[in-house]
Amino acid sequence: MTNSREEVADGSRRRSDLAELVRNISYEVMPFKKTEQDVLTHVPTTVPLTVTVTEAKGMDTTLDLTERLLRLGYCVAPHLPARLFIDAAHVQDVVARLGESGVKSVFVIGGDAPEPVGAFPDAYSLLQAMEAAHHPFQEVGIGGYPEGHGAIPQEAIELALKQKAPLATRVLTQICFDATTTSAWAARIAAAGVELPVYVGIPGPVNRQKLMRISAGLGLGQSARFLQKQQSLLWRFLLPGGYHPTKLAKRLGTALPKVRNNIRGLHIFTFNELRRTEAWRQELLASAAEGSDRR
Repeated sequence: MTNSREEVADGSRRRSDLAELVRNISYEVMPFKKTEQDVLTHVPTTVPLTVTVTEAKGMDTTLDLTERLLRLGYCVAPHLPARLFIDAAHVQDVVARLGESGVKSVFVIGGDAPEPVGAFPDAYSLLQAMEAAHHPFQEVGIGGYPEGHGAIPQEAIELALKQKAPLATRVLTQICFDATTTSAWAARIAAAGVELPVYVGIPGPVNRQKLMRISAGLGLGQSARFLQKQQSLLWRFLLPGGYHPTKLAKRLGTALPKVRNNIRGLHIFTFNELRRTEAWRQELLASAAEGSDRR
């Protein structure tokens, strides 16, 4: 009987952890021609958004879309890639523009440009310039890498995170398909003194054919570029039955109680599959709520 009660309690905790993750979801979108209309049609204004920067369109396209979505009532964080900023005056101009537009949240990354166009080679240098410009943002996100980075040594990744953390308010991770690896990494960075809340990046329910087109393209945003570099991850999507976001979300809910829990929510790489992503979120919300009601 004791074991049965413990199993019920464990199941309830897992559902509770999953429900908390699902309640704290944000979507990443790419600034394409139909993105604004697709967001308006399929995404409630209660879901926070981030907007990537594409190499083909540049940063202004992202800032323009951010401002339009803000006027429609969304909470929007533009990606700010350090390598696309020219100098301190450029940083000041973008900070002033976003502040005047009412932007309260940004996501600062190094960016995928092979060479910096100006004085900022990485996210840390841009964060310092933003501080010097007295930015008004309430939320400043930075990237996290549970499985490391293919082009950057692990020691450099860990040092960069410690440097950036005092200038940020949250960490958004890159894709990792192993929930145990992600939760252990989150616990490890907390133990190392990075106390920021972590939002775990996972792909949404992506159409495989669309993903192939995106990953074969150039300059389509951080998530697509990441997949382009990580072909082993790409195959996870393309193989039948190889990936479904519900499985990964539930595994994260199971893994969280086993470690120090600084994971607060999920950041969904939508690949602009917004209708399917929102339908999936609603199903997961209903499932998590039903599980909580049974406790």
